[in-house]
Amino acid sequence: MSTRAVYEISDRYIEPGKADGLLYEPVEGGLTYRKTRRYELEYSGDETAMSEFVKSTLFDEVSQEFHEGEEAALEGAAFILDYGMKPGALDLEKEAIVNFYEGMSEPGFELEELKIRQRIYVFGGGADQSDRFVRDICNAAIHNWSVIHV
Repeated sequence: MSTRAVYEISDRYIEPGKADGLLYEPVEGGLTYRKTRRYELEYSGDETAMSEFVKSTLFDEVSQEFHEGEEAALEGAAFILDYGMKPGALDLEKEAIVNFYEGMSEPGFELEELKIRQRIYVFGGGADQSDRFVRDICNAAIHNWSVIHV
């Protein structure tokens, strides 16, 4: 029986940036954003070994914050754009992580599935403009996505 674990990693020292930098055209309202990376793992075996694998390979304790669970890592966003690669699309980060895992002699757990998602938290209103963010950031040929209104 497999277990699901979710980890979200954010930069500790990077302040929200101007959302205009993400879009083809400037957006009104002075919107800002922060990015995180979200790892969703399906595994069986030792939870401690799996968690240690994630912390030792994907997380830098000096410059990043580690969030565990389904809840959003950041508060106060108008909406969150959650997107990742479609199954079958080239995902070099996922490939590197899986190759590293497969090279471990005794990981202590079985990695059954790994999904990597990018999250863009948009602050300062603008929930009605989420379609622009999807249009300018996501590529329908390689990405799947959802907009989470908070």
